[in-house]
Amino acid sequence: MDKALLKILQARFEKNTHRHEGLTWIAIEKGLLADKKAAAIVARMEATGGEPDVLYRAENPEQGIAFYDCAAESPTGRRSLCYDRQALDARAKFPPAGNAMESAKDIGCSLLNESQYRFLQSFGPVDTKTSSWIETPGDVRKLGGALFSEFRYGHVFVFHNGAGSYYAARGFRGRLLLSIH
Repeated sequence: MDKALLKILQARFEKNTHRHEGLTWIAIEKGLLADKKAAAIVARMEATGGEPDVLYRAENPEQGIAFYDCAAESPTGRRSLCYDRQALDARAKFPPAGNAMESAKDIGCSLLNESQYRFLQSFGPVDTKTSSWIETPGDVRKLGGALFSEFRYGHVFVFHNGAGSYYAARGFRGRLLLSIH
């Protein structure tokens, strides 16, 4: 893993200790250096504006740790996307450049679901000016919709929109599990 990126991640980790009480940077660095695939995914999360950091508290510790996109607003390199390939293919006029589901897959992370998005918000508000697509239940998607979330008026809101919609202020946040020992 690139030493400059490790320094960025370490500085973010040390600045935000409330996100990962009980963990040390040495353990995280060791895990990243041991798992080249995970390190490359974290690097792509960073390169697209996600500002990934370790969130560790309410999730199952036996699964390892989780990197979440912790940027204050929806990552800048992942905006103006519709929800998925089906929605992109259905856009006859003015299609966006891509879709959130395939972009997440290309990065190697997964979209946050509603409970993960709320978990992220428990560390401090994000998406106060933007919104982020979240994993959408199959029954909602089957009817043409998709879910997105944002933080306004002191609350996390979950909304629906047509899966083919896209906005300059809507992107997606990702998550990656990393095993550490």
